[in-house]
Amino acid sequence: MKINILQIYLQMKIKQAIIAFFTVLISITNLNAQTNANVLLRLVTNKIQKAKDYTVEAHIKVDIPFIKMMPTNVKIYFKQKDKFKIESKGIAIVPRQGFDQATKLLADTNSYTAMLQGNEKLGNIQTKLINVIPLSDTSDMILGKFWIDPQQNVIIKSQLTTRANGTIVTEYTYGKQIAFGLPDEMIFSVDVKKFKIPKGIVAEPIKNNEDNKANSNDNKKGKIYITLSNYVVNKGIADSMFK
Repeated sequence: MKINILQIYLQMKIKQAIIAFFTVLISITNLNAQTNANVLLRLVTNKIQKAKDYTVEAHIKVDIPFIKMMPTNVKIYFKQKDKFKIESKGIAIVPRQGFDQATKLLADTNSYTAMLQGNEKLGNIQTKLINVIPLSDTSDMILGKFWIDPQQNVIIKSQLTTRANGTIVTEYTYGKQIAFGLPDEMIFSVDVKKFKIPKGIVAEPIKNNEDNKANSNDNKKGKIYITLSNYVVNKGIADSMFK
């Protein structure tokens, strides 16, 4: 009887030790995932912050169902930390969630929790997928996903789930300004039902007929194409330009 009690006692202790081991192992794994994610995001934001200011010309093409809008040429001004201005002769759609607000969020490491989710190949680029969860309940963003090129330390793709505009997916293509993390092209995919259309843009009413019902799946997403050229980086921009 004493031997059986001793065996049971030892088995219990072994089970407790195994559970404790795997609990510690999971904690270390999660900690490493968070550490690696924070390090990679820091490298990305450090590169972007090299551009203290810039101006750039942008050609914007909108392909959103029910919206009539000709391609637009605008000029964009940016200055650290968050000064942003668009000059346009007409009405332009520039989703700031994927343009400068995402990088602004990532720069404030105290405002979110980041976790490395693994690797994913996008085209010819092997990326690291990082999930970002804001710590504030008042944040417009609910969840952010960022596909990072760890060789160049730039964002290749982002997916931001927001309260105001639904889910916005942005794809980035880089060229001469990759040293500053500034893209040459951005393609936004937006949720048509939730995306806020700026005032002044002509939108066709949605007719509730069989044709629209048949094409309803196609009408859920719209795209905004932005081609950027003629960057002028770190030449100085007066604060008065943004007033």
